[in-house]
Amino acid sequence: MRQANINDEEHKKLRPDNIKSWTAPEDGTILSTATKILSDHTATKIKSMLKHNQFAINYVPHTQFDFPVSKGDKFSVNFDRSFVVFNNRRIELVYEDEDILVINKGYGLLSMGTDKIKDGTAYSIMREYVKSHNPKSQVFIVHRLDRDTSGLMMIAKTPEAKETMQHNWNNMVINRKYVAVVEGQMENEEGVVRSYLAENSQFEVYSTNDPQKGQLAITRYKTLKVGNLYSLVEYELDTGRKNQIRVHSKEMGHPIVGDRKYGAATSPIHRLALHAMTLRFVHPITRKEMNFSTPIPPSFLKLVHYRYPAKKASKEM
Repeated sequence: MRQANINDEEHKKLRPDNIKSWTAPEDGTILSTATKILSDHTATKIKSMLKHNQFAINYVPHTQFDFPVSKGDKFSVNFDRSFVVFNNRRIELVYEDEDILVINKGYGLLSMGTDKIKDGTAYSIMREYVKSHNPKSQVFIVHRLDRDTSGLMMIAKTPEAKETMQHNWNNMVINRKYVAVVEGQMENEEGVVRSYLAENSQFEVYSTNDPQKGQLAITRYKTLKVGNLYSLVEYELDTGRKNQIRVHSKEMGHPIVGDRKYGAATSPIHRLALHAMTLRFVHPITRKEMNFSTPIPPSFLKLVHYRYPAKKASKEM
């Protein structure tokens, strides 16, 4: 006896997508490219597939018929159903291909699970997303951001991409920049902080001058804007140690806004004011240079937007 239709639908959801990709042969639109590549499809069928979100340019689905396509772009077709469009209020999907994902992680979100927390992490959210395309798909965390740090993260989709990045991290990652709002007015426009970082039994990282006790950490900083109460600072990492920027900011006498663990006295925007703004690396498979940047969070800019005038004595009683 034939099972109920609901089981057919569930089986369809569990089946991998039937996706094929081509390189766009010339400049044009998504409609003209589809017409040229899918020459055995009728115009009515192509328009129907476009309407149902079955076309993607460089891995991003589009339904707009005149969306521009450049020669060399990757044109993908999901022949069985609509592409899954990623939508999550805590994560922005910045880039995706067969090997990697680049995301903009929101603050307050763990990069991956702990013994107590398994779900609702960047890892689990992106894992569910790739499994919606193919139940056999996996994701692998290559590097992490602190829970309360927002910004750019790269996640591998294949073991090969993961191992290549992790085994050659210092050579593959060309540049990482962060932006933060720190307490007080920075005295120097730019500089370098260098120390060895160790961790105590309370899992708090601290600086030491003894190379036998900690790992070398080098942080370069540049002051972008100074306000009355806070400074906006850009950080560039030569090394990637746990809590490195947070510890070095405290060491300079200017802890990051909202960082109670490392000496902050204020939390005006109710979050750690630290954001991973730029991520530049060599693609682990194609060896192509990848460069991603995000804007400075508006809440950071507001903290240093005005230089408040000195308060005058009030005449009110």
